[in-house]
Amino acid sequence: MAEGAHRSPLAGLIGGGLKLRYGSHPRADKRLRMETLVPQPIIAATGLYVPPESISNDELVSAFNAYVANFNAENAAAIARGELTPLQPSSAEFIEKASGIKSRYVVNKSGILDPAVMRPNIPERSNAELSVLAEMAVLAARDALAAWGGDIVEIGAVICAASNMQRPYPAIAIEVQNALGISGFAFDMNVACSSATFGIKTAADFVLGGSVRGVLVVNPEICSGHLNFRDRDSHFIFGDVATAVVVTEETLASGGWAILGTRLKTEFSNNIRNNFGFLNRCAPEGIGAPDKLFVQEGRKVFREVVPMVIEMIVDHAEDIGVDPRGLKRLWLHQANINMNDMIGRRVLDRAPTAEENVIILDAFANTSSAGSIIAFHSSNSDFAPGETGLICSFGAGYSAGTVFVRKR
Repeated sequence: MAEGAHRSPLAGLIGGGLKLRYGSHPRADKRLRMETLVPQPIIAATGLYVPPESISNDELVSAFNAYVANFNAENAAAIARGELTPLQPSSAEFIEKASGIKSRYVVNKSGILDPAVMRPNIPERSNAELSVLAEMAVLAARDALAAWGGDIVEIGAVICAASNMQRPYPAIAIEVQNALGISGFAFDMNVACSSATFGIKTAADFVLGGSVRGVLVVNPEICSGHLNFRDRDSHFIFGDVATAVVVTEETLASGGWAILGTRLKTEFSNNIRNNFGFLNRCAPEGIGAPDKLFVQEGRKVFREVVPMVIEMIVDHAEDIGVDPRGLKRLWLHQANINMNDMIGRRVLDRAPTAEENVIILDAFANTSSAGSIIAFHSSNSDFAPGETGLICSFGAGYSAGTVFVRKR
């Protein structure tokens, strides 16, 4: 498989400030040279938007089982002849045991719970209106910008990093940029569930390189839109939400989180896939097929991704001089409680407490790129300056990202 890993230049800038080195001159002894002041990137603030509607496991199962009963009744003759396999019902107990999920927030509840529809009802908006995805991103961004308290003129870039974009162009990020009155540039990026950490790393590199002084990263996720609610193995997985992260130079915010290091990794895999795209219209016979929604080989994903992520975290921590066993908190991607538990045990070298390994998927379900940011946003207020934690993503691609942070 193709593999790529990138070590961030931040790894050598843990302390920030002036970087000193010795240089040689052809006709002189070594002398001390002082280089340019390096701007230390920090996470200045985060924001969250939660849709007003929520679906419990019991509600979801009731709708799914009604669909199953209808399907089996309508196809009773074919099932009796052995031409079709009867669908099996689901249960709230099965869902919670398999994933740790108890409920999820969604942008539309009625359509999902209608056995004849089983998808969110999201009407199209005119081009003159703010798109649904951009609206969610703007709401999360305003929360983050208010928490930051800085001057928006210092934000020079907007990155929309999410698993699905509402349209190819114009970029959702540019729409968000326009709605918030931000100058500079904006673009969309998609690395599935790792989009947020890839976005943070990109933002940190922009600040480190001096391209801009501040970056807004938004992660709007309407995961219910690409979920097959008629598939027993996955109908419960996803929820909807939006998060936002403000990354700035250290001089633009008080407090916040120093970014000690960022690392990204990808390995190609078909075990998590969605084949929906603009070329579908060129092969109309496949339109509406199950592979045009989220599909995965869950057991294979577990076996292959968990070891990859554990190794990546431990190696990255060692490279930047952080003892992973001393991390105060893990803010991991929120896909499956069993994956997070195993990663936490191996990284901390013991069974983590609920405070150390934050789980929010019980109330939010898998929110793709936003999950680790929700965990970070909702559980960091007790950190003292100098204490260290890890934001980590992993998912389709395969993709993974680590962001080690220290409270300022």
